[in-house]
Amino acid sequence: MTAHIADAARDNWIIRFSPDPWRPYLELSRLDRPIGTWLLLLPCWWSVALAMPGSPLELARLLLLFGIGAMAMRGAGCTFNDIVDRRFDGMVERTRNRPLPSGRASVRGAWIWLGVQALVGLAVLLQLTPMAVWLGIGSLGLVAIYPFMKRFTWWPQLFLGLAFNWGALMGWAAVTDGFAAAPAVLYLAGIFWTLGYDTIYAHQDKQDDALIGVKSSARRLGGATRPFLWAVYAMTIVLVALSGWLAGLAWPLYLALVLPAAHMAWQTVRVDIDDWQDCLNKFRANKLTGLLVLAAIALGHLAAAPLPL
Repeated sequence: MTAHIADAARDNWIIRFSPDPWRPYLELSRLDRPIGTWLLLLPCWWSVALAMPGSPLELARLLLLFGIGAMAMRGAGCTFNDIVDRRFDGMVERTRNRPLPSGRASVRGAWIWLGVQALVGLAVLLQLTPMAVWLGIGSLGLVAIYPFMKRFTWWPQLFLGLAFNWGALMGWAAVTDGFAAAPAVLYLAGIFWTLGYDTIYAHQDKQDDALIGVKSSARRLGGATRPFLWAVYAMTIVLVALSGWLAGLAWPLYLALVLPAAHMAWQTVRVDIDDWQDCLNKFRANKLTGLLVLAAIALGHLAAAPLPL
């Protein structure tokens, strides 16, 4: 019987349907825990929506490509992260049953699986504009250094934000083959968002992290986490609004941003940083936060569009 991974559902689709030899590698990619794919994908979709292709078919094509790319590259990033962190993961209660520390997958097999996922990501990337391709290549450095940051800085969540929100630049480039202030500001909004949700996530491991010497914003902030969440989530909403203004979106954007702002406020008020399950639940709730931001951007475009004659 496969050992249960703490933050995965006990009856997830991998356990129910995947062949036994595949299971550890699908788990390396976190395909049993899709929230990370959503959090990587949503800034891409925000940016595509901010630029808004002129054709519905092109919009659908880009949303699909970024969906496939996010799944592949999140899987590749998680596989690389687990290769780098396999010894630390074996010392942390939440992660000790992951495929590498538990011995259910080999390091060599993990590297091969990483390569397969990277090739899928490359195939998707080459369907985009030249500017988006170069931006995609440029993100690889951030992906490579992130797993090491917890050894050197109290703020690995910042480096995750830099890597995870790169799609906020790429989505715009995939539509326009260019760069502008609006996606740059949207990228900053995503970084602040990540600082919030990943600090909540990091509170799950703070006791084990302290024992083994791993750093995180959760350990650095401690009891000051709640004021920090108020600040970074407020900056997220302000910067999304500013990016919409720079892109010429209409007033419904600002009205609709009340909903993700309220959802972030709920997280901030209700999160119990000493309850790992509650931290995991609040972290997962950010899928809805991101979808509400996407809806707000779409509404801003609908109201800004000229009326048909």
